Amino acid sequence: MKGGPTYKIIMLKKHLEKFNIKIDLFNQWEVDSVKNYDIVHIFNAHSGVYHFAQSLTLNNIKYIVNPIFFSKHSPMKIRLYLYFLNKISNILNGSISEISIVKEVCKNAELIMPNTIEEENIIRKGLGLFNYNYSTIYNGVEKRFFHSDPSLFIKKYKIKDFILHVGHIGAKRKNTLRLLKALKTINYPTVIIGNVLNNKEGQKCLELIKENTNILFLDWVKHSDPLLESAYAASKVFVLPSLYETPGRSALEAGLAKSNIVITPFGGTKEYFSNFATYVNPYSIKKIQESIINSINSDKSDNLSVHIKQNFLWEIIAKKLKTEYEKLLTL
Repeated sequence: MKGGPTYKIIMLKKHLEKFNIKIDLFNQWEVDSVKNYDIVHIFNAHSGVYHFAQSLTLNNIKYIVNPIFFSKHSPMKIRLYLYFLNKISNILNGSISEISIVKEVCKNAELIMPNTIEEENIIRKGLGLFNYNYSTIYNGVEKRFFHSDPSLFIKKYKIKDFILHVGHIGAKRKNTLRLLKALKTINYPTVIIGNVLNNKEGQKCLELIKENTNILFLDWVKHSDPLLESAYAASKVFVLPSLYETPGRSALEAGLAKSNIVITPFGGTKEYFSNFATYVNPYSIKKIQESIINSINSDKSDNLSVHIKQNFLWEIIAKKLKTEYEKLLTL
């Protein structure tokens, strides 16, 4: 499965091309070729694109940026942090931090395109970029998950209406260890799909998975595999109690497939799932337990699925992005 930014690029390219827009993926060995394009779209404002973005500005080439920036700190704390970083940078003759890079890449963009309004607020107030052009471009989901058939998974594994979690196991942000501790006292069939990272947390998670006889563990399922679609549709509850998500692609897919969603409130998830999901404190094992149990006892509904289908399919996101490109070209 491709990482978030890469997957977003692939999906937007696919759907923008349906509008007869010529899209090429940047080749770092042909950097001069960017002069031949109307717009350069940068995804993920980090150190790897910093010098490229500077070069675009020096050569008067327009670019827009999807920053993919989130912090649990308040905007005031971020601004104080930046202030002291700038002081240190002056002492150390120009060293630059990752957060300063985000600010610089965004500052020189024609348009800043955050994933959520929450991200926009962090950039505006935390990085001090108030008088700049913004347009929120949400992450999307493939329509195929709306038509997911539960029978494939049920037939293969003889299980349905289970708790489901899909993700990297052992990544601290994904909070899988707390989830597995919460599941210890919930006597309910559970399916965990994901690769176990080769770190201490990953190994602890694997131990808890092996100890829990209620858990069916599937090492990994390809994103393109209909079995993944079927797992979403066959589940009763999909749980993603991460420290933050923006918004959690697997949760969008599960929601479109009509599973009940239990998810972190951090990272802008409420802008995607509205009041159709259960939001859980990711730092509380007890709250994770309670939220899962409540969702097990709640009937499945089409409301979230319809909401996602009406607002977050990739074709809808691409159409809005096309409009933003057209606006930029008229400036």
